Order: sequence, then C-alpha cells, then structure tokens
Amino acid sequence: MARLLLPLPFAAAAAASASSLHLAASRLRLPAVSVARRECLYGGRVVGGVVRAPARLGKRGLCAGAEAGGSAGTVVGQEEALEWVKKDRRRLLHVVYRVGDLDKTIKFYTECLGMKLLRKRDIPEERYTNAFLGYGPEDSHFVVELTYNYGVESYDIGTAFGHFGIAVDDVAKTVELIKAKGGTVTREPGPVKGGKSVIAFIEDPDGYKFELIERGPTPEPLCQVMLRVGDLDRAINFYEKAFGMELLRKRDNPEYKIYACDISMLMINLE
Repeated sequence: MARLLLPLPFAAAAAASASSLHLAASRLRLPAVSVARRECLYGGRVVGGVVRAPARLGKRGLCAGAEAGGSAGTVVGQEEALEWVKKDRRRLLHVVYRVGDLDKTIKFYTECLGMKLLRKRDIPEERYTNAFLGYGPEDSHFVVELTYNYGVESYDIGTAFGHFGIAVDDVAKTVELIKAKGGTVTREPGPVKGGKSVIAFIEDPDGYKFELIERGPTPEPLCQVMLRVGDLDRAINFYEKAFGMELLRKRDNPEYKIYACDISMLMINLE
C-alpha cells in the first residue's frame, strides 16, 4: 500500500480526492496552457471542471483539439507546458465532500475542532446545500466545503481517502472535549510509534477520519490530507508536473506495508 500525505501550510495548501471528495485550485493568472491541454499531456482528465488524476501518465506531445473537446489547433510541447507549471502561481482553495446531516457536522466541526462557519448557501433547484468551514478567511486559508444533497443520509467514503490532519495545542484536551460531545475516538492520545509527536485519531459524524497532531500555534491548523494511491511514483510525477507541487520527503514503513511521501504546492511570485 502506498499513501500520499499532502501538507497544507498557510500559503500553500493541497487537498485529497476519494469517492466523495474533490479539490479546487485557484489560478491567480490566466494560464498559458489550458486545463484541457494539461490533461492531454499528463494523461489526466477533466470531469465537470474537476481534474482527475490519471491511471497512467503519458510522455507525449500535447494537442488541444478534438481530443480535448475544442477546435483543432495549437500544439504545445511538453517542455513549454512544464515551464508554465513552474511559473504559474496558485493555491488550493478547498476540499469538497458530502455529508448526511449538515447541521450535525457543522456543530461537530465548530464545537469540537474549533472551525468557523464561513458561509452557507442553499441551491434548491439543484437540491443541495453547501457550507464552508475553516480556520480563517477563504482568500487566505484552506477550507472544507460540506455538501448536503437533499434526502441522502449516508455515503460510501471509499478506501482512497485516508484522513485530514489538524494541528492542536493539546491533543489530550481536544480528545476529552470530543468525547464529551459524543464524538468517536479511534486512537487515544499518545506518541507516534518510533517518534515523539503526540497524535490521536477521531471520526466525524459521517465517518471521515481526522488525525490530531500536537503542535504549537500555527496560522493554518488544517495542515494535512492523506490519501492512498496505487502507484506512488506515478502519483508524485502527476502532482509535480500537473500541479507544480514539491516532493518534501518520503518514508518507508515496511512493518505496516506502507510507503509514504509528503508533497506540498509550490508558490512562486510572478513579479
């Protein structure tokens, strides 16, 4: 099993994808290469505006035309596309996932995890409601976008999504609060195996897992997303080349049959 840990620092956030999750990224300048062209180059695909990671990454030239759903035309070389990714300035905005009881989840996130309800919107014609929560304004922080679809009370989370990581000052006290509020604790507070970091694992009302990590004050407590991948090297290649992320570290845990890595979004000023 391979897993990918995506740290979410204050100025450079990333998010996860699973059966009921997707991510959104901002591009602060109009890109020289469109999403459709990038998907041709890297073997990914765009479905409903969401970029899906590829089953296989191609090493071919890039053609924006009938294959991308547009008019036949410009061909962009791989080197040109890769250079644009390095210079493009962006950050990831939010992670979207579906919940069965929106009010219950909002209550858990605000009272137990210390998040703030930033905004809420109801789209009755589409039969769903969104709520945005986080630890600061959306223009500077990574946030979660909860989606409630009318009449749907539960979802299959799937096996690709692992957990979110949240930095807290005191893991033990946070766990006590979660227990007092009726929350589920799946791992009691204690040092990580082979290390000194104090962690705990909990679940939200829908079963999404959160790792509580004991750290000092940080501007972005929502600091990590873990997801599982079938081919770690291929996934790293995709995130580096398609999204401009940087590989921070790798670690192998043979006793758990896990090989993990941390990657983060690169932020490059275009001044």
